[in-house]
Amino acid sequence: MCYICLLFLWLWGCLFPHQLFLRFCESVGCEVAALHRRIAEIVEVAAKSGVNIVCFQEAWTMPFAFCTREKLPWTEFAESAEDGPTTKFCQELAKKYNMVVISPILERDETHGGTLWNTAVVISSSGAVLGKSRKNHIPRVGDFNESTYYMEGNTGHPVFQTQFGTIAVNICYGRHHPLNWLMFSMNGAEIIFNPSATVGKLSESMWPVEARNAAIANHCFTCPINRVGTEYYKNSFTSGDGGKAHHDLGYFYGSSYVAAPDGSRTPGLSRVRDGLLVVEMDLNLCRQVSDKWNFKMTGRYEMYADKLTEAVQPCFIPNIIKERASH
Repeated sequence: MCYICLLFLWLWGCLFPHQLFLRFCESVGCEVAALHRRIAEIVEVAAKSGVNIVCFQEAWTMPFAFCTREKLPWTEFAESAEDGPTTKFCQELAKKYNMVVISPILERDETHGGTLWNTAVVISSSGAVLGKSRKNHIPRVGDFNESTYYMEGNTGHPVFQTQFGTIAVNICYGRHHPLNWLMFSMNGAEIIFNPSATVGKLSESMWPVEARNAAIANHCFTCPINRVGTEYYKNSFTSGDGGKAHHDLGYFYGSSYVAAPDGSRTPGLSRVRDGLLVVEMDLNLCRQVSDKWNFKMTGRYEMYADKLTEAVQPCFIPNIIKERASH
């Protein structure tokens, strides 16, 4: 008998004008609480749709304010991944609805001197914290300025076993690094989530391609999730490109979708408003496509491993064959 595993996902693109929460609440705690209430309403709808796993966008409890280069109030949004208020809130949702919850937050690691990380907390359907996955690749492009706030991740490529399948979280900029996807897949991920915060002028032409290609190359499902809307900040900032100072990072274009290992994909969510995408998955497709194409069997990884080890050494010399000079 063939057992078919059906998985439902909920992906959220944020259209919340965060500055409105701060204007009316005048405190970080008030804004976070308001977002908690909003998410609770939407997750209830997702639960009624039979959802098993829910994933929110990158740094979902705050504006993506790293472009401002201001530390306050933005670092005040950071909280413990293990027992912070957002994790406790998500634990309640997970237990109430028997749902795995993936909650990407700005993490403050008090155990290591209050170091900040961009982290996705994975909570089991039992309500227990399964673990966390930190952002491996920090952008050095555009106005994001994330390296000013937090470190590159040190958790590697963890994969989490849930009752609904094995899952991993490749946060935002890691989407541009094929080896990042590969290592999550090599560790056994059937579904790789990609919670993001990216803007149209920079990356929209790449958005439909990268995660879809990763699904094909790694015989797994991929789920890129993006914000929606424009976030405006009180103080203007420059981009280092000689242009005028401005008050926003750009337009977050949403368009969240799910790609399958056979190359098919869902339509994208809206570019202009909140979205709830519920997708039924047959995880048997991962094995079926792998048996057909055998990309991992034919990968010749040992060949690349040796050369990559050489390439990161200071004395590395590229293997370029040139025409010999005639005499």
